[in-house]
Amino acid sequence: MNDAPDDLDILAFGDSLTAGYGLPRDKGFAPQLEAALRSRGVPARVINAGISGDTVAAGWARLPRVVASLRRRPALAVVGLGGNDMLRMVPPRITREGMEAILGELQRREIPVLIAGMYAAPFLSRQYQAEFNAIYPQLARQFGASLYPFFLAGVAGVPRLNLFDRVHPNEKGVARMVEGIVPYVLRALGR
Repeated sequence: MNDAPDDLDILAFGDSLTAGYGLPRDKGFAPQLEAALRSRGVPARVINAGISGDTVAAGWARLPRVVASLRRRPALAVVGLGGNDMLRMVPPRITREGMEAILGELQRREIPVLIAGMYAAPFLSRQYQAEFNAIYPQLARQFGASLYPFFLAGVAGVPRLNLFDRVHPNEKGVARMVEGIVPYVLRALGR
């Protein structure tokens, strides 16, 4: 698809959920989000800046290179990181500090943000869940960012919407993620 000069650039910055792990190139989050926006009359180009396996710290380390590589300032950054931190039981304080750094840098560059939040898995301790689950709402308030509370809403724990690993969404699971987040993206874009 050729980009028109008036297309909106949206940066999808995250981990395997953003990258489209295990899916054909055109079936991941970024292409499905772009198609959903275009079908609603929003001329968007969604840039896939997802890297499978990234923690928040890894995302923070590569953010300056990603932003420097963009042809222009995006109209919105959808930031979906933290799932790998949670699965590796990184202390929530460390995850929070990394997310603060990412959001602070995007704010400094005047790039509006929609945080694609994450919830801690139910098999983790109640204390860890409470501390981790508080990160995204608190940071959204702190930075005046939009928040989609749970990136995997309606997908996590639903076998028919996940790959064999039961962690990563399949094509239908990504479609469900996009369906859930599109209204938040539209609001964040002022549409």
